[in-house]
Amino acid sequence: MAKKAKASVEKIVKKVNKEFEKTSSQIEGLVSDAMKQLDTLQHQVQDPIRKLLKEVDELREREMKRFNDEFERRLDEFHELQTNILERLGVASKEDIRKAEKESKKDSNKAKTAKASTSAQKPAAKKATPKKAPAKKPAAKKAPAKAPAAKTPKPVDKSDLTLVKGVGPATAKKMKEAGITSIDQIANPSTADQEKLNAFSNIKGFDQISAEAKKIN
Repeated sequence: MAKKAKASVEKIVKKVNKEFEKTSSQIEGLVSDAMKQLDTLQHQVQDPIRKLLKEVDELREREMKRFNDEFERRLDEFHELQTNILERLGVASKEDIRKAEKESKKDSNKAKTAKASTSAQKPAAKKATPKKAPAKKPAAKKAPAKAPAAKTPKPVDKSDLTLVKGVGPATAKKMKEAGITSIDQIANPSTADQEKLNAFSNIKGFDQISAEAKKIN
């Protein structure tokens, strides 16, 4: 009787152990499937996020580039406007300063000439005699004194595009980068030069820029 009871207990234990192993295997399978599904879900969530972050970075770079371009354009317009305002207020431009310097040199040369003439006439007055008319030698000496006033002015720097009215420093820099390096190209542009100049049609007074360039000798 005891043996039968013992055999029955062992049989029950084996059956329980078998069921436990089966259940454990099923649980492990479920856990493995759940982990796979979790990995798949994680990839499905992370991929759109990565794509979104990439698009945000690209958008930020485009906006920063657009902002910088707009800022430079506005800055150029400000410089040109500032130059035009200063010219209208009577503030001397580079061309005016150079003309003033030339006039100052001419006045200085005239003063030197007048001084030399005065000093040359004083000895002549002392040497004059009652019988003879005043000698004309001092007048002959005036010729060398006038030589400085006859000097030709320095040629205009045709590479300085800012001498053209309406062309500011920023615009001049962009024109040189585009291939317009001389005032002559603005005054008498070729077909190729005219196409390059058309890129600056938005500057104030563009329709008169060629005429202004022709005024510069």
